[in-house]
Amino acid sequence: MRKTARYSALAAAGLLALTSLTACANDAAGTTADSGDNGGGGGEHVKIMVGGLDKVIYLPAMLTQRLGYFKEEGLDVQLLSEPAGVQAETALVSGQVQGAVGFYDHTLDLQTKGKSVESVVQFSHAPGEVEIVSDKRKDDITSPKDFKGRKLGITGLGSSTDFLTKYLAVKNGVQVSEFTPVAVGAGPTFISALQKGAIDGGMTTDPTVATVMEKNLGKVLVDMRTPQGSQEALGGPYPSSSLYMQTDWVNSHKDTVQKLANAFVKTLKWMSTHSAADIADKMPADYSQGNKTLYAGAIQSTLPMFTKDGVMPENGPETVEKVLKAFNPNIKNADVDLSKTYTTEFVKKAAG
Repeated sequence: MRKTARYSALAAAGLLALTSLTACANDAAGTTADSGDNGGGGGEHVKIMVGGLDKVIYLPAMLTQRLGYFKEEGLDVQLLSEPAGVQAETALVSGQVQGAVGFYDHTLDLQTKGKSVESVVQFSHAPGEVEIVSDKRKDDITSPKDFKGRKLGITGLGSSTDFLTKYLAVKNGVQVSEFTPVAVGAGPTFISALQKGAIDGGMTTDPTVATVMEKNLGKVLVDMRTPQGSQEALGGPYPSSSLYMQTDWVNSHKDTVQKLANAFVKTLKWMSTHSAADIADKMPADYSQGNKTLYAGAIQSTLPMFTKDGVMPENGPETVEKVLKAFNPNIKNADVDLSKTYTTEFVKKAAG
């Protein structure tokens, strides 16, 4: 619980400091990514914060490193990890890192807070998220209409799991004040909360989903791991996991951003021509937690969410805006310029 409180406090502190952050980010970046194309230390140094390195939805980050594609581009990329995407966002806007791997929806949320952040590589066209119901509650919660009065697990307050849970509730006639979101992270902390009854259900991703199913701890209520699942639950493609960066930094470091895009697009292409087992073999051994078959199965279930080229899916930003406007008063009353929340400039060059 202390950890969750600390991360929430960090997130809050990061967002309170929004007014002075662009300068900080540019200062931090200047000492890392401007050292020349083939400078010391194995290339240009770039720090990227990932909202959970071992989550399958963010798999392209570690896979790109394991395939050696960053190095091929002359980059020395340091991958860091936080348990929730909202903490990756905070690290980016506070200038601790130059890039974040997290959900695209943060770019819209940040625009309403006066921050210009854009997705430069879009990994996905579906959320990759699953709403799970505890086995003890499966007869009581048969659809999001039954969220009223429930405790529902999310990775962190202000995270994309928080956003999507609120949307599913509101879409099904349950107000956000009528259920309790509980920040439980992912993996062992999510599973423990489910086992102990601290939550009645929750939103999570693979490999947590696969583990919950294997242990018979819950059942799938809403599956958004495929474009079809995204269409059914959200009414369209939902671009989620992405590499997003501060727009000022992108514009002043175009060569570096192009190299990152080249590396990630190579990975997405590689993923589209290899099996889940091939992908699992490339990942760090501890990611499978001693069960390679289960881990490969988790990858297989989530693979449909990924793009093959890193390009923003058509109508994707509009779906995300519609979802956020349904429950987020900041966005509901704001005029969001979607064209400033993403760019396809780099991925199109990478594909060319």
